[in-house]
Amino acid sequence: MGVLSRIATVVKAKVNAAVDAAEDPRQTLEYSYQKQLELLAQVKRNLAEVVSSKKSLELRAGRARQQVAALEAQAREALAAGREDLARSALERKAVFVVQADQVAAQVGQLQAEQDKLTQAERRLAAQVDAFRTQKEVVKAQYDAAKATVHIGEAATGLSREAGRVDAAVSRAQEKTDAMRSRAAAIDELTDSGVLPGGSGDEVAAELAKIKAKNRVERDLERLKSGDRSA
Repeated sequence: MGVLSRIATVVKAKVNAAVDAAEDPRQTLEYSYQKQLELLAQVKRNLAEVVSSKKSLELRAGRARQQVAALEAQAREALAAGREDLARSALERKAVFVVQADQVAAQVGQLQAEQDKLTQAERRLAAQVDAFRTQKEVVKAQYDAAKATVHIGEAATGLSREAGRVDAAVSRAQEKTDAMRSRAAAIDELTDSGVLPGGSGDEVAAELAKIKAKNRVERDLERLKSGDRSA
């Protein structure tokens, strides 16, 4: 693998990591849910338009049938009055309205079929949206629980690291305290023995102690010179 390939791999890995860190699955689920709701709303609007168009055509078909019935009645009345010409004219007009009524009825049938399909699609989509909503809430709850668990684990890890640092700091402080106490004890011992000034006895006692020590040294020296080995 060349240098450029390795660089590209590293960059891709960092980009993917950044995307994973930035992407919130709850927002993705919510976005998908809103899109499904929009699609369901569109299907409902289409269904409402089909129903409205069908109702309008049904009204036209009803008026055409009324005209057919009225013209049929006029033709009968004209024949009864001996006016075959008027009866023929009424029947001709009736035939036009019959054709119109049949055509409108066919269109109503087509719209009814379309309405049935849209109604079934709306029901299926509504069921899918409702199922997705339930699944979405479950996944969101699981994600929140997992996220809380991660935060608790991270907090516990942080506390462990902090406890380790505190223990180390306490150990260092204890070591420094012990060293300081040892130093203080040594100074006290030297001071009490008169090696360092400022002991607990006064200056006279210190001087007497020095004289006694000097006399002891002289006696030991004479003893050693005389050949006496006793202490």
